[in-house]
Amino acid sequence: MAHGRKYLEAAKLVDHGRAYPPDEAARLAKETTTVKFDATVEAHLRLGVDPRHADQMVRGTVVLPHGTGKIVRVAVFAQGEKAQEALRAGADEVGGDDLVKKIEGGWLEFDVAIATPDSMGMVGKLGKILGRRGLMPNPKAGTITFDVERAVKEVKGGRVEFRVDKTAIVHAPVGKSSFEANALLDNLAALVDAINRAKPAGAKGQYLRSLTIASTMGPGIRVDVPGVLAAAVA
Repeated sequence: MAHGRKYLEAAKLVDHGRAYPPDEAARLAKETTTVKFDATVEAHLRLGVDPRHADQMVRGTVVLPHGTGKIVRVAVFAQGEKAQEALRAGADEVGGDDLVKKIEGGWLEFDVAIATPDSMGMVGKLGKILGRRGLMPNPKAGTITFDVERAVKEVKGGRVEFRVDKTAIVHAPVGKSSFEANALLDNLAALVDAINRAKPAGAKGQYLRSLTIASTMGPGIRVDVPGVLAAAVA
């Protein structure tokens, strides 16, 4: 793929043969942003697992200390007091059968769906619609729960779901290019720490293989993994 002039200029700032200390990598991710909008900074972590085996699947959630910088729209399937709790917590859309019908009619203006366990019977009808888009509530992601208030506030406040893909890489946002470098580093450390803690029993050999961060359409920057883990402890 041919890259544009801005990308090529930004790429010159990066030594691709080097794994950068995390604080330096965070500063470089800001400096190498090539777009006019507030770019998302993403982390790409290669793991020593084989996702084809169930005992090597890596999945979980983490609340980023400085949030994602993104406004997250939340739909909640709940009734009665739990519906009121969701509204008080700041959910954008709350309902039961009425919300199911609205989504069946083509409405999908939300980023995360949360459901109380007793609502899953009706939510199950939306399996094909929500499943295709990765929006189906899931207990492992903390989106099927009776603790609706906490779930809504965490998602709005910067909770990120991570899941290893079929090539054994986890891709997740760690903030925006407008963030201070220290905030990006704190978020990155929280993410890597959470993925490290989610190490499956079936993983053999080196688990955290390599880490790269990049802003939207910016060059990849390799990061020293032990340095990030040290930052998480600190």
